[in-house]
Amino acid sequence: MIRSLMLSAAMCFGALAAAQDITVAGIFTDGMVLPRDRTFPVWGTGSAGVTITVALAGKTVTATTGADGQWKAVLGPLAAGGPHELTITGAKTITCANVLIGDVWLCAGQSNMEFALRFSATAEADVPAAKHPQIRLFTVTPTFSATPGADVPKDAPWQECTPETARHFSAVGYYFGKHLHEKLKIPIGLIDASWGGTPAEAWTSEAGLAACPEFAPVIAAVRAPAATPAPAKFDQNAPTVLFNAMIEPLVPFGIRGVIWYQGEANSYRAFQYRTLFPALIRDWRTQWAQGDFPFLFVQLANFTAPQKRSGDSHWAELREAQLMTLSLPKTGMAVAVDIGEEKDVHPRNKAEVGRRLGLAAMAVEYGEKSVYSGPIFSKQTIEGCTIRLRFDHIGDGLVAKGGEPIKHVAIAGEDRKFVWATATISGDEVIVSSPEVPKPVAVRYDWAENPDGNLYNREGLPASPFRTDDWPGITKPKP
Repeated sequence: MIRSLMLSAAMCFGALAAAQDITVAGIFTDGMVLPRDRTFPVWGTGSAGVTITVALAGKTVTATTGADGQWKAVLGPLAAGGPHELTITGAKTITCANVLIGDVWLCAGQSNMEFALRFSATAEADVPAAKHPQIRLFTVTPTFSATPGADVPKDAPWQECTPETARHFSAVGYYFGKHLHEKLKIPIGLIDASWGGTPAEAWTSEAGLAACPEFAPVIAAVRAPAATPAPAKFDQNAPTVLFNAMIEPLVPFGIRGVIWYQGEANSYRAFQYRTLFPALIRDWRTQWAQGDFPFLFVQLANFTAPQKRSGDSHWAELREAQLMTLSLPKTGMAVAVDIGEEKDVHPRNKAEVGRRLGLAAMAVEYGEKSVYSGPIFSKQTIEGCTIRLRFDHIGDGLVAKGGEPIKHVAIAGEDRKFVWATATISGDEVIVSSPEVPKPVAVRYDWAENPDGNLYNREGLPASPFRTDDWPGITKPKP
């Protein structure tokens, strides 16, 4: 009898403890970086009504689990530094050790962001040197879901940046983070959420895609109950599914900003990308609800056989859509049209890509007074048989790299037939003309998949490809 009562009591105690159990979101692990100089949330699940105590670096806050089983505590602000210990106490205590306070950046996109450091052009020297105790790395396991609400897998914790961990991490992310750490001298956290070959709509929430109503039928099919006749099959390329599984679980973890390398998968729908890409940026900023955090992106690199004739190009149109996205506040673009490879869509010179993103971050987010972009076309003036071009971000002046005439410049008249043109630098302007076009109206520069343009500023940053016309391209849907 006594034994039976003791067994019953033990079972009741065990059930009560389980009912009051708590968890913390999978992004919170040993070795993580939390944001400096601002408040930030820590969240998880537990039984309704349980009081949760969260302590870090001498600060303690409490929260109560709601009826939905969710709890969230807000900590900070804390100065950069560490290591510290984060404790979360309810019916049990969860401890996260070796926690640093600094800046966290989300590194997202498709295969060129996923591309690991061990494959980069300078990996032989850079991997052994990747010993940075104050840089921490977190990789979101690639997965997709028709609905949001899941957590990131708990089998992939934060890791200190060492040669062994860095070699598997995003090369662009690593070089970017290294640039920031050398400049700022604070802990840097990098979260890699990338999946090769995936389009931007897969990374955007259902609410965010409201700006692109053409995706609505596909979203409805993906989210249809399994019991419906012939449920739609979908994969990682379907609208919303990567946002649901790989981005939404990170919200609202305190990030400083985003770096983004993507666009190849959307190149044949470049005109649509003019709307889709800004919609993604606005969506993520809305989801995080921490204002217009910096969103820095890589313009598509050169690829395929060099073009000998001036003509249409879906990659050029995608680059144009990326260029147009700079109209959003706190955005920056790393031009990569000079470091691609003819036979590989994955250029190995990721160190320069990361550096250029780092230049943009230091200027756009951290207020450094520096030249962080190559020349960006701003205005044309037609003067008889010539067109005069002006640019922003010229730094200490325009140069034609290699001392040659400016290459890959085309000009057209009202007939819209482009021919190669002569282009010369005159002070802070470029003057373009061709005897074949006596009455020019438009100029295009580097308008091809793999152009060979050589217009730079004196700081060594390449001009973005551009066109001065707005004539319909090959990716604009027919009426």
